[in-house]
Amino acid sequence: MRGVRLRDDRGQTIPIYVVVVGSLLFLAFAYFAFAQAAVARNGAQSAADASALAAAQDVRDELADGFLNSLDNQDDWVKWLLMEQPVHGTGEAAASQLAGDNDATLDGLAPTTVAGYPAFRASITTNYTAGKSILPVTSKSHAKAHAVAVIEPRCSVTPGNDTDFIEFTCGDDPPWKIDPKHLDDLALPEAKDLFSVHLAE
Repeated sequence: MRGVRLRDDRGQTIPIYVVVVGSLLFLAFAYFAFAQAAVARNGAQSAADASALAAAQDVRDELADGFLNSLDNQDDWVKWLLMEQPVHGTGEAAASQLAGDNDATLDGLAPTTVAGYPAFRASITTNYTAGKSILPVTSKSHAKAHAVAVIEPRCSVTPGNDTDFIEFTCGDDPPWKIDPKHLDDLALPEAKDLFSVHLAE
């Protein structure tokens, strides 16, 4: 009788063991699926960030070109430097290229403003999915994300400067003093010296 009772106990333990092990395996695969989805979301956000920044940097280059091309006109160069001149670039080509470089597609690029400064909102969808897992949705769903990048002036102009020279200060950099009559002899500021580009969200 004692031997039969032991065999009965073992027979009851096996189904419980199978259920516990099966549940643990399911949880492990579920966690793996969630991790796959998180990786896809991170990749999507990186692509969106890169696209928005690329658009803003492209337009920043237009602002810098406008500034450099207006150094012979006191009123014009100040307006370009302080971003008071309208820009016509959209940055869409640059944004689309960066999205593609990150294995994503640019769904849209919308101009906007942040604190009164021009900005660009990029929306992307990854070309890849999260991959196969026990959750069928991960093999079909493409991650989406958006990001906003803003352009801000770095420089300020001191009123009452000698009009024979172009003088301004950008951030903590040494002041610039440019002779517009001898531009070929000077190292002129680059776009990154004049305007900052950063993510707004």
